Amino acid sequence: MCGIVGYVGGQSAQDVVVAGLKRLEYRGYDSAGVAVLADGGLAAAKKAGKLVNLEKELKDRPLPAGRTGIGHTRWATHGAPTDANAHPHLDNAGRVAVVHNGIIENFAALRRELTGRGHALESETDTEVVAHLLAEAFSAGGDLADAMRQVCRRLEGAFTLVAVHADQPDVVVGARRNSPLVVGVGQGEWFLASDVAAFIAHTRSAIELGQDQVVELSREGVAVTGFDGRPADVREYHVDWDASAAEKGGYASFMLKEIADQPQAVADTLLGRVDGEGLLHLDEVRIPAAELREVDKVVIVACGTAFHAGMIAKYAIEHWTRLPCETELASEFRYRDPILDQRTLVVAISQSGETMDTLMALRHAREQGAKVLAICNTNGSTIPRESDAVLYTHAGPEVAVASTKAFLTQLVACYLVALYLGQVRGTKWGDEIRTVVRQLADVPREVDRVLETMEPVRALARSLAHHGTVLFVGRHVGYPVALEGALKLKELAYMHAEGFAAGELKHGPIALIEEGLPVVVIVPSPRGRSVLHDKIVSNIQEIRARGAHTIVVAEEDDEAVVPYADHLITVPATPTLLQPLVATVPLQVFACELATARGNEVDQPRNLAKSVTVE
Repeated sequence: MCGIVGYVGGQSAQDVVVAGLKRLEYRGYDSAGVAVLADGGLAAAKKAGKLVNLEKELKDRPLPAGRTGIGHTRWATHGAPTDANAHPHLDNAGRVAVVHNGIIENFAALRRELTGRGHALESETDTEVVAHLLAEAFSAGGDLADAMRQVCRRLEGAFTLVAVHADQPDVVVGARRNSPLVVGVGQGEWFLASDVAAFIAHTRSAIELGQDQVVELSREGVAVTGFDGRPADVREYHVDWDASAAEKGGYASFMLKEIADQPQAVADTLLGRVDGEGLLHLDEVRIPAAELREVDKVVIVACGTAFHAGMIAKYAIEHWTRLPCETELASEFRYRDPILDQRTLVVAISQSGETMDTLMALRHAREQGAKVLAICNTNGSTIPRESDAVLYTHAGPEVAVASTKAFLTQLVACYLVALYLGQVRGTKWGDEIRTVVRQLADVPREVDRVLETMEPVRALARSLAHHGTVLFVGRHVGYPVALEGALKLKELAYMHAEGFAAGELKHGPIALIEEGLPVVVIVPSPRGRSVLHDKIVSNIQEIRARGAHTIVVAEEDDEAVVPYADHLITVPATPTLLQPLVATVPLQVFACELATARGNEVDQPRNLAKSVTVE
């Protein structure tokens, strides 16, 4: 949530910063602002609403030209989304400007302290106190970086801070604690941002910032220290996707592009993970095989879409490794006093690597001595850095807030982890692993086939745009798919949508079934687990007998469901555990099309943010 951009260099700071903020719009926001240093002073503009409002303000009342600046897109936490509460925030003298992601938990006490010393604060935000504290620390001597270190030592909570001071016209200073911040290294210019997407058009060289670190960008380069002032080691890395990867590529929305990207994204997740003998070789999993053989329980922690991937992973892990596996909502995990020890493997799943609930669950697990393996899409983010091992999904940038290709690639990564555990623990033979790996390698082609047949699904979605409720049901791995289908419809169409385990219908939810109600049913393959298939066919009959409109997602040539499907969506035949990789795709298309038909913005749904960096 929220986007931050900072710049020092030879270009127009305002132009660089505003362009960077546009690339971060996907993170979700409700106001925007910029500040530039020019002519010995500081000038700022900020407006509630979308960036177009800020751009109009800048056109009507241009800021002076400057080569150093910062900008922000804010998602409201403390205070409503108003001009006054938008970032940047300035001190009373107008010499310091600050932008901020996260929450400063002790801001109320700091605010009382400042007002007691005569400071006049003009907003309702927690951020504004930082501008005033920085002004005080700077005026006491030193420079802006030193002032930032002093202030950060007083702050409690999760935050990224970026600031400029009119007395240091060629300097931008940033700080991070539990919230993302990355440095871009250009030719004679430097960038700060909450995501590399902000500066990828200018440079693909980046520097990770660690926990509790302050970075100073100046004409001389980059200096990084801890909050205590000690120099910190940094690692420069190369961003392996370019600016065009974050563009729509001719699609009407980023979400449509990312749905279409899924075959390649799945292939990229598999790339380089299999050795010449067809066995798994996961370089990033740095936990020794001997320690993995000692694991007696697996716990998966995740939120939202990633949690649904974890629910499916539970089936695969237990089936392939015979280890007990729990799937936990990260936001609830540490509050129930979970039973963890040195023989527990915790798998933390997060697209951004900055999901605060998941990060705090990870830290709790490590405090209890558990080993943590992260599944993540974002190189250099916090969750992989604080884990014992990581498996990157290599899905490339996902711009739309509602995840699509992140879900499929997280699933593939989960399957790889499950197979790898089976391999090192000896619960799967080599030829069994090779068979599943070959089946996974076929998935990109099968997803392509699904995407080629989606026009009837789009037409169906448009015809249901006036409905207020859609239900989703499934069994086994189809149950998490039903939950994900319902979540996509909630996120995008703002409709009441629920996912149920089909067997639970008769225990209460069947009371919701009424004439004309659309019910989406995920049908497992009739091959291999025929008892599951037979039971869900009975469920479809029960639903249809009560007048509901049945939308059935089933395997090609599954004739048993045809008499009971008002609308049949077929997907390629796939092994039961892998079926979610193809069965989810029509539900993504369905939700996207239905939301579009209702006139909604599918890339940036209301009230949502791409990276949730507060608990």
